[in-house]
Amino acid sequence: MNIALYRMTLERYLKILTLRYDLKREYFTIGIPLFIALLIVAVALLTGHTFFPYESESGPALSDEAAAKQAAYESLVSEMEAAEAAERGEVVEKTQDEEVSVEEATSKDDMDHILVYAALIAIIPYSIDVFLKKKQLKKREVAFSEFLYKLSELMRGGIDPVKGVVSLSRTNLGAITRDVQDAASAMVIGYSFEDSMHRMSDSIGSKLVSKYIDIVIQAAYTGGNVADLLFRTSEDMRAVIGIEREKEANLKQYIIIFYLAQGIIIMLTYILSTSLLPMIQGVGMEMLGGNGLSDIDFNRGFFHMIILNALFGGLIIGQITEGEIKHGFKHSAILISLSYVAVVSLLLSTVGGVYTITAVSGDSQEVFGGLPVPEPIIFNVTDSDGNPMPDTFVQVSISPSGTVTSSMTEDDGTVSIVPIAGLEPGTYLVTATVSESKGTASIIVKGYDD
Repeated sequence: MNIALYRMTLERYLKILTLRYDLKREYFTIGIPLFIALLIVAVALLTGHTFFPYESESGPALSDEAAAKQAAYESLVSEMEAAEAAERGEVVEKTQDEEVSVEEATSKDDMDHILVYAALIAIIPYSIDVFLKKKQLKKREVAFSEFLYKLSELMRGGIDPVKGVVSLSRTNLGAITRDVQDAASAMVIGYSFEDSMHRMSDSIGSKLVSKYIDIVIQAAYTGGNVADLLFRTSEDMRAVIGIEREKEANLKQYIIIFYLAQGIIIMLTYILSTSLLPMIQGVGMEMLGGNGLSDIDFNRGFFHMIILNALFGGLIIGQITEGEIKHGFKHSAILISLSYVAVVSLLLSTVGGVYTITAVSGDSQEVFGGLPVPEPIIFNVTDSDGNPMPDTFVQVSISPSGTVTSSMTEDDGTVSIVPIAGLEPGTYLVTATVSESKGTASIIVKGYDD
């Protein structure tokens, strides 16, 4: 199997396609990854992934947790109704409409995570390509300055520019060897020195090289001491390259500043989500807007803010340090990747602990609708080892209707809740939630005609 032959054949067909259809490199580094990213997002949407929990026509949004709570509540209600009917000697048949399937009531609300993956798929190939092209361009600019120096030395020996280029094409010129060879071949088959050098300028693709090639062409046609002019041009180009490197080195401090700023933002949001926000949600609820504040998903909001800041922060880095936004995509990819890992490990992991929540007092109280329970419902919160969890925010809800205020646990890990059930008679479920763990208690609402 002749690998070299297959490679040469493949390069030939790629060259033909490029010339015939004017295919550009960006079509593959931007178009294909972007298409794949959009395809992933479309498939995710079609398979039920959403940004927010599923919202049914008959009630509020149902996440996986809410659906499980709803299923538990309806199961408890059905059992109590069946028990009451049995006491009266009646038989209650469960209908299909009353059965709630948790799988049907839930949806996957992880679309924001999928968007992060899609964004990385879309920008990483292009950012890598831009980085490699710039790295190669720098090598070509250095190699071209060496080429000018060698050409000036040949012209000092009495060789004209055309013969000098042809002679140098037989040597190793580093990153521009192939470009010089193509220019020399063009000169051999009859192209003018100007056209051949412009072809080399286009193939190298550097504005700096293009400027100095124009100088070389003008010097070759005007005559005079061309060798000295080329030598000074080579030295001048080296000086310009040195200045550019020094400028980039000085601007690297801004890259460090942006990266540190992103890290500070992540740490601040971590402190807010683990210390300050639970205190505000548990203690300052009424002063800051009532019960609705506890329903806000701050961790998700922080997650979105951090990822967006990483994306646009990287683009700003590219504009400031390298003069073009496209050079910032590599920083965006790095910042998004690091920020995502940090947020998932620190911020989102704060809602993943395992606790035991039990109702130690006040369960199964009877009350008239619209009135608070006679005795507070007390939940006890412990960790996986059975140790009390003091100063822990407990989010409390009541189903199917009513009002209740979330609160913080005391030093002994207990929290006291005084919910107000709705007006409709029946069984109400009070759910205490810490992280992914839940505890429940029931309230039996009597009718005024009972």
